[in-house]
Amino acid sequence: MDILNLIRISAKALLRNKTRTALSMLGIVIGIAAVIAVVNLGEGLKQSTANQLSDMGTNLIMVMRANQRRGGISMGSSNVQSLKVSDCEQIAKNAKNITMVSPVVNSAGQIVNGSKNWSGTVYGGSPEYLEIRKYEVATGVNFTDEDVKKYAKVGLIGQTIVEELFEEGEDPIGKTIRIGSMPFMVIGTLKEKGENGMGMDQDDIVIMPYSTVQKRMLGVNYIQQIVCSATSEDVAEAAVEEVENILRAAHKIPDGGANDFEVRTQQEMLEMMTSMTGMITTVLIAIALISLLVGCIGIMNIMYVTVTERTKEIGLRMSIGAKNAAILMQFLTESIILSLIGGVLGIFLGIALSYVVALAMSLPFVINVLWTIISFVSCAVLGLIAGFFPALKASRTDPINALRYE
Repeated sequence: MDILNLIRISAKALLRNKTRTALSMLGIVIGIAAVIAVVNLGEGLKQSTANQLSDMGTNLIMVMRANQRRGGISMGSSNVQSLKVSDCEQIAKNAKNITMVSPVVNSAGQIVNGSKNWSGTVYGGSPEYLEIRKYEVATGVNFTDEDVKKYAKVGLIGQTIVEELFEEGEDPIGKTIRIGSMPFMVIGTLKEKGENGMGMDQDDIVIMPYSTVQKRMLGVNYIQQIVCSATSEDVAEAAVEEVENILRAAHKIPDGGANDFEVRTQQEMLEMMTSMTGMITTVLIAIALISLLVGCIGIMNIMYVTVTERTKEIGLRMSIGAKNAAILMQFLTESIILSLIGGVLGIFLGIALSYVVALAMSLPFVINVLWTIISFVSCAVLGLIAGFFPALKASRTDPINALRYE
């Protein structure tokens, strides 16, 4: 049978009952739309995470305190005091692949300006901290090494702090505000960075000399973290090895002994975040594929009903010479047409949904071309599978009994 004629006959048969045809396609449309939307949003989330980590510095290397373990159980790292300012000095002095180093201490605090107050996060670092973490000064100036030596009560504030504690148009520079009971002078404001990949506000921050936070706020002689900047992304792994060797020597860790610190690069953090988002996306895709399978079963059921309703038509066609293969191909074609049209509509709906959700969540809009092609091909395969057994039943109909069917 001519393929174009076969498609024309199948299309006419489907259009006889438009409502049933539309409902048959609905399962496929929803299933494909769910798959496309989930995959595209997963890709957008991965890209957003990569962009946010890039904003923190593509050459960023972070040294953190290792978790305490008791009886094989992790007790966290909040009480670990393994990192000192002297470690930063050793890294700056001996690491050839490191350009900048900064100690880091942080604390949550209630920030007060007159009658206004706001709960924010205070980070202490060296003057290089801003450049390492890709913060830029919007107005005012950065603090200096002299401020670090004097434990100076000065700091820079993010745009969220500016909006919450100062009137619109008011210049914060030179104003004295408090963190808890400790007053400090605002010497600069930071350019807006927005939320990071985990939804945290990067502008809800105060940055001060690490010595001020360490001595005046926390009253400790250790630091919580070290951030470094490698000379280039290409030598990041070599820089990590250098930092590990320097710190093991500084901490007098014997050969084979466990580190009391952890060194991580941006690439490692990106891989960890990508792995987490990948797992979530995989689960959601699996759920979407179940709905696609339900749509396939729906088409199969409708095709069985169609074959039963058109039994007399099948018998009549067979009696005037239609071969079993022609009957089989007609019903297969109808099933494939249903699936393909539903698939195309589902792809467009999925792209539209992913665009709207990405816009609402401020994520990059990404279309995964591979999964779009896979979805379209799977529609044809599902249509073939869903229509095969009903078509086989139709092709094996006894024409004599079919003509008697009421």
